[in-house]
Amino acid sequence: MSNKVILVVLDGLEYNTAAQCMGFLHALKEQGKATLYKLQCELPSMSRPLYETILTGTLPIQSGIVHNHVVRNSTQTSVFSLARENSLTTAAAAYHWFSELYNCAPYDAARDRYTEAPEQLIQYGCFYHQDHYPDSHLYLDAEWLRRKYDPDFLLVHPMNIDDAGHRAGFDSAHYRNTARHSDMSLSYHLPEWIAAGYQILITADHGMNSDKSHGGTLPEERDIPLFVIGERFSHQTDCSPAQTEICGVVCELLGIQNHAKPVANGLLCEGLSEQLSYKGAA
Repeated sequence: MSNKVILVVLDGLEYNTAAQCMGFLHALKEQGKATLYKLQCELPSMSRPLYETILTGTLPIQSGIVHNHVVRNSTQTSVFSLARENSLTTAAAAYHWFSELYNCAPYDAARDRYTEAPEQLIQYGCFYHQDHYPDSHLYLDAEWLRRKYDPDFLLVHPMNIDDAGHRAGFDSAHYRNTARHSDMSLSYHLPEWIAAGYQILITADHGMNSDKSHGGTLPEERDIPLFVIGERFSHQTDCSPAQTEICGVVCELLGIQNHAKPVANGLLCEGLSEQLSYKGAA
């Protein structure tokens, strides 16, 4: 069974901040519509390497995207490439590094900011290149893409939480309030996405430290949230997913067979992975 999937990556959102400040997401959790898991991000705890980890299921040391200044296309199979191989439609409202990883590198704003290119891995995109680009605008970009192109897989990637952490540190009112504002922006769109039957994952690439940075091994740099919303998830609280398993989970939800990506045991409804494996062997 295939499902349309929305993956939201809240850049720089540390787990405890998500647990304390994302009021709407926790309202969904209290209503039994969402489940929150704690993940540990891979190393180095930096953005571009972990974008690649989330979308390909590979460690930075394996992908070669080991710092933020590696500007080239990914060499790994990704959710985007697997979706296109299976004739699924892809879209992204995201920071321009995603365009560089999966479409064109280096990024040319005049060419790439608004992408409508069916031949690309990310076929339809609204990309931005300033860290303070408002999350509220980014969510509207994502919703416009959803309504216009009806993608099977939509990536949504706001940057303001990370930007606030670099300006004020994770233990600051500015960082926490920015997380609250992003949660409020999500509250405008999530009810419609849920009503439309999307399977939704909301996570982060990495956290943030009190030095206004990240990249190391501190818990506040590595501990990140994963909220899951939708009837295809098991919502078992004893599940312990890994960041490298997000890619495989998305592939399973999209109905992609033989993707060879690791999948979090217990995160999906019992029988979904087995059903897809059986169909692939038939």
